[in-house]
Amino acid sequence: MPTLVTEKGIVHYETYGRGRPVILLHGWLGSWALWRKTIEELGKEFRTYALDFIGFGESSGEGFTVETYVEIVNLFMEKLGIVKAPLIGHSMGGTVSLGVAARYPQKIVKVAVVGSPIVGSSLNFFLKLSGYKGIADMVFAMPALLNVFIYGLTHLGTNDPNTLYHMVKEDAAKTSPDSFFQSIGTLRKTDLTEQITQLQMPILGIYGRKDIIVHPKQGKVLLKHAPNSREAWFENSGHFPMLDEPQRFHQTIANFLHGRE
Repeated sequence: MPTLVTEKGIVHYETYGRGRPVILLHGWLGSWALWRKTIEELGKEFRTYALDFIGFGESSGEGFTVETYVEIVNLFMEKLGIVKAPLIGHSMGGTVSLGVAARYPQKIVKVAVVGSPIVGSSLNFFLKLSGYKGIADMVFAMPALLNVFIYGLTHLGTNDPNTLYHMVKEDAAKTSPDSFFQSIGTLRKTDLTEQITQLQMPILGIYGRKDIIVHPKQGKVLLKHAPNSREAWFENSGHFPMLDEPQRFHQTIANFLHGRE
């Protein structure tokens, strides 16, 4: 299990393949495991890295905020000697990816975001509630309530609910009340509309029409504010296109990384 010791904590990651580097970032209540199939597919042509944010998966440390995760990606690249790379981020991971691109544009070749909020107010009402400490403490004090929350989130968020439910349930068991509420709390307050106007690298927004976790019209917000962006609209997907339409998803990502339309 490869790990890096950084100023922010211990970061676990998985890597596969050879070639140019590509970094994959997971969303809230997730881990690198979301990218298992993506790593296999992209690893045929690229050196893929999928890391766990601090407070999720096997990574540990302090500071469970979007800002901290932006710095984690920067430190991760420095430690591994990755000078430049594309970022692919799902949900919160996509928001972090855009934050990294805004702060360290010289390091980021291009960015693909998947169901990611550009403005935190686009989050589902129940996710926004999760950003309050009192709510998080109550949920963690009542495991059955946390399980109901995860069940509802996963069964409404994808066409493959059973796979996602077991994955998220396993990942959520590794979180704490602090990482649970601080991360989504800072995501809820995020507004990237001004930052992304300065980005010149290619940006792809992948959004599913059936997404009930992040409003799919965030793709239009991305197009409006990021000058070199385009959208891939997944008519039959929810919040997890990599599970709902895996073949099309991986081909879309590969085309984007290769510069093919």
